[in-house]
Amino acid sequence: MREVTVLGAGLAGSEAAWQLAKRGIGVRLVEMKPKKMTPAHRSADFAELVCSNSLRSDELTNAVGLLKAEMRRLDSLIMKSADQNRVAAGGALAVDRYGFAHTITEALKNHPNITVVEAEADAIPEGDVIVATGPLSSDAIAERIAALCPDSDLHFYDAVAPIVTLESVDMDSAFFASRYDKGTADYVNCPMDKDEYLAFVRELTTAREAEIHGFDDSGVFEGCMPVEVMARRGVDTLRYGPLKPVGLKDPRTGRENYAVVQLRRDNAEGTLYNLVGFQTHLTWGEQKRVFSMIPALRNAEFVRYGVMHRNTFLNSPRLLDRHYALRSDPRIRFAGQMTGVEGYVESAASGLLVGIETAAAVLGLPAVDFPQETAIGALSLYISGGSVGDFQPMNINFGIITPLDHRVKGKRNKNAAISERSLGIIDTMLKEREILQL
Repeated sequence: MREVTVLGAGLAGSEAAWQLAKRGIGVRLVEMKPKKMTPAHRSADFAELVCSNSLRSDELTNAVGLLKAEMRRLDSLIMKSADQNRVAAGGALAVDRYGFAHTITEALKNHPNITVVEAEADAIPEGDVIVATGPLSSDAIAERIAALCPDSDLHFYDAVAPIVTLESVDMDSAFFASRYDKGTADYVNCPMDKDEYLAFVRELTTAREAEIHGFDDSGVFEGCMPVEVMARRGVDTLRYGPLKPVGLKDPRTGRENYAVVQLRRDNAEGTLYNLVGFQTHLTWGEQKRVFSMIPALRNAEFVRYGVMHRNTFLNSPRLLDRHYALRSDPRIRFAGQMTGVEGYVESAASGLLVGIETAAAVLGLPAVDFPQETAIGALSLYISGGSVGDFQPMNINFGIITPLDHRVKGKRNKNAAISERSLGIIDTMLKEREILQL
């Protein structure tokens, strides 16, 4: 049996290993946990969600909803686990992070074609290899990657939001609702009046931050902007961002509040909730002090404070092809956030594509070459063909998918039509591509 080594069992590595193993290819899955942990990790399980527990929208009028639908059709392990461990989150797909990771871990450890090696990867092995060690790669493997990829020193910073217990939230000062009554009332909404909001922003902008070597606000990826950095951009920035009250009527007054902090369920039992959009690198003491200024959180029990860490990514348009293979040595492929895909689903999708295309190469079958009309193909073509000079991480979006060849009135209708076309292409490929039938 031919064997492929997968370095790293995060979202991308786990998905790549699954796609290889289900096609009869031996996988040597190397993961340094639990022997070595990073500051962001808490669990020994694979595919741990270290930031939010939300995989974002599940609707086909949203590009990430389309990407998830494509992955479901392609038998994604990540999507199977997400669907099995779903927690209520309105129109979004959020998961019980512990159940999600445990389901994936058990599936991989019990697969007869996968051998799990609990060790820190400190070299790029011979033969076919997929490097999915993530943006928090250990120093040893990061040095090997840097030697292969002289442009790998690009970086940005990522932040994690705090989690509180539901029983410690003052529900006399909060209410359950979903924005615009979309879906069920799954979010705890914590309103603030104008004076409360202005006092909160004032303290947030001057609160003491944890020291992080080399950090400055310009190095932060926009999708994970720390709440204090947003607050410094202007007094109303948060009110037009994560604290936007629009579409949330307070049942006590029938009106919208001045600002609203939303809490999203973080586990299946509904005992833990995370502060939506509150990624931060404030010191833990300052987080407790400032976030407790939110009336509903005045006595909140914080079971996890926000943390900040450095994420590194490759200059992929210069280094990688559309299959995420290293142009200078195609036996080596990369997957996950280090390629410049941004987001849980995008990372898993890159692993799915790499797993399938690596399997095709190993088995001597034609490449799939997912087209730009599909979300998974558009993402890989952006990563391999985006701007070399100023390459930045990218979430999936309809802007990088090939436009329709005809006009459709209305943005939602147009997006729905793009999704319908894409899924039709995926369905045809499932019938025509031999590697997708294995």
